[in-house]
Amino acid sequence: MSAHADLVAGKSSPSLVQGVPTDLIIKGVSKTYQVDADVIESVRDISLSIGQGEFVSILGPSGCGKSTLLMMIAGLVAPTAGALLLDGNPITRPRRQTSLLFQTPVLFPWRTVLSNVLFPVEVFKLDKEKYLIKALRLLKMAGLAEFQDRLPRHLSGGMVQRVPLCRALITDPEVLLMDEPFSALDALNRDDMNVQLAKIWEEVRKTVVFVTHSIREAVFLSERVVVLSRRPATVMLDVRIDLPRPRTLEIQETPEFNSYCAQLRASLKH
Repeated sequence: MSAHADLVAGKSSPSLVQGVPTDLIIKGVSKTYQVDADVIESVRDISLSIGQGEFVSILGPSGCGKSTLLMMIAGLVAPTAGALLLDGNPITRPRRQTSLLFQTPVLFPWRTVLSNVLFPVEVFKLDKEKYLIKALRLLKMAGLAEFQDRLPRHLSGGMVQRVPLCRALITDPEVLLMDEPFSALDALNRDDMNVQLAKIWEEVRKTVVFVTHSIREAVFLSERVVVLSRRPATVMLDVRIDLPRPRTLEIQETPEFNSYCAQLRASLKH
């Protein structure tokens, strides 16, 4: 049984015992909501261990509790039971070590691309000159270097989606949380964003928790895919994606890639 499966089964993870860096631990987390006279159970007894620098996708049916789990990891929603730990410290509030990206990109329309990326630097009163170099590097990695002085309205949909990603990385967070960030894009732009995100992750190696409805997107991007059940969400499957990197779209035509997709699709039918 794997370390991840051990945690799901309520056992101690060997990685924790042996001191291997693990920066995000979810222990028996549940979440219920009181809606008028009804109690709605969104998440039930989820346990996961996400290693430092891992890219993990959370896959599951619509409304199953994926986003609720992500909000608890972000410290924006408190669990009803269980605990979440980042580097051994309880997650009880939003932290600078964690950046969160939503489906709809939120940019200041009057600020240039570069100015939007540097906004957190201003908020946290950091050294702007120091972070300017990093911002320019991130924009180059995202293929936006020549658009740094443009306003958001002058960018394509795919380009607009890349700006919040650069902004999320500017303060060097430990964990990047992404809630279906590309679901509103057309197929071509979504493919392009997946390739860009894979390249950026291979460069920066941040811990990423990525919520998606797309099986193929999850397999393409991830080192692991965690499948949640219908509400209340429980862990049905935790699959390691053993595909080579760097990944290009051509890998989606391979038997190995499609075998992972078939396994995940079958689990979602239960």
